[in-house]
Amino acid sequence: MLEIRKDPSAFPGIDAEALHRMMDEVSAFGGGPDGSMMRLTLSREDGLARDWLAAWFAQEGLRLEVDAIGNMYGFLDWAGRDAPCIMCGSHLDSQPNGGRFDGAYGVIAACSAIEAIRRRVAEAGIKPKCNFVIVNWTNEEGARFQPSLLGSSVNSGEIDLDFALARRDGSGVSVAEALAEIGYAGKAARVVPDALIEIHIEGSAHLEKAGLRIGAFTRFWGAVKYRLAYLGRQAHTGPTPMAERQDALLAAAYLITELRDMADKAGPDLHTSAARLEVHPNSPNVVPAEAVMFIELRSGSAEFLASAEAELKQKIAACAKRANTSFEVRSIDRRRAGEFDAGLIDLAEQTAKSLGQTVLRLDTIGGHDAVSMSAVTPAIVIGVPSVGGVIHHPTEFTTPEDRLLGTELLAGMLWRFCVDGNILKS
Repeated sequence: MLEIRKDPSAFPGIDAEALHRMMDEVSAFGGGPDGSMMRLTLSREDGLARDWLAAWFAQEGLRLEVDAIGNMYGFLDWAGRDAPCIMCGSHLDSQPNGGRFDGAYGVIAACSAIEAIRRRVAEAGIKPKCNFVIVNWTNEEGARFQPSLLGSSVNSGEIDLDFALARRDGSGVSVAEALAEIGYAGKAARVVPDALIEIHIEGSAHLEKAGLRIGAFTRFWGAVKYRLAYLGRQAHTGPTPMAERQDALLAAAYLITELRDMADKAGPDLHTSAARLEVHPNSPNVVPAEAVMFIELRSGSAEFLASAEAELKQKIAACAKRANTSFEVRSIDRRRAGEFDAGLIDLAEQTAKSLGQTVLRLDTIGGHDAVSMSAVTPAIVIGVPSVGGVIHHPTEFTTPEDRLLGTELLAGMLWRFCVDGNILKS
């Protein structure tokens, strides 16, 4: 069991005004008057947010490095080359018409926590025993380029760099081209820290319902993502007899209902979705010749996920036969299920206790960059409440008080590394 100081005053004090001001400043890049956020990865808005972060790194004396997939790293090298390096941060890209706090809060909280630690070190006159790096990962959301978690997966070695750079959006623009357009095609080496702490909004209502303010994600669900195309025959919707139609969209509609039926029968251990469709030629008077589906299966059990995928394959073929179409699977992305680091979970709980808080242990069903990085380093995601459990929507909101508390917790955890070095070593 790790031991930690009981006196909260030993932790770095967060400048709340600066924290909220920085959150407002970064929200201007792609933010709408209704609270919405449209900052797709590697877009102009994302480039402006990146420029803002780079300027903050320069102002605070952090060394900026950008790697070949566009991940931004702000290094605080103050403990020597051989000292452990602890990473914190998240991502600045958003979903289309998404919210302002998903991802961006984690980056801003990391900036505020490191700023507070630097003040505390100067006040205490101590020599720090670790270095820090703040990260902004590329394409966490996967809204513009697929797969999601692209930057962190390249950094962890789970995805090949050339494959990642060749991904294209709906307009045919590649990741490599988009990086060059906004000036973030870097050359830095991959960064594997000694530990990674990511703070994030919860994105569900478990904390709110429990009356608690801090969650530690202890387990992450796996996912299987199919890009599937049903292929029919283009025809006039008027004179073409119903029995002769080869309607690709009809096949997709059959599968959508089958996916929901799979989840209903499986219960809470399986989530399914087909949240995106691309229909060609997409005319009201033309039988669709092609319907591309983006399908997801999610489960905390690798065995359950494998069984669901086998069932999905059967249903894909059955729906094609029923609609008199063919099909092709154009890509499959898989994300493993697993657990976050026990030592970091322990540290989060003790730090929260010192701040007068109780931690709720949770699963994360959505993906986070810390999931990718957990393959190569101890990692954890800490959650703070989302009002109403809302995420990926303009009304997404985490109160200023909870944003501050989460940043205080992050700073407290980082402070322990700062004064004691790599406490996770056996």
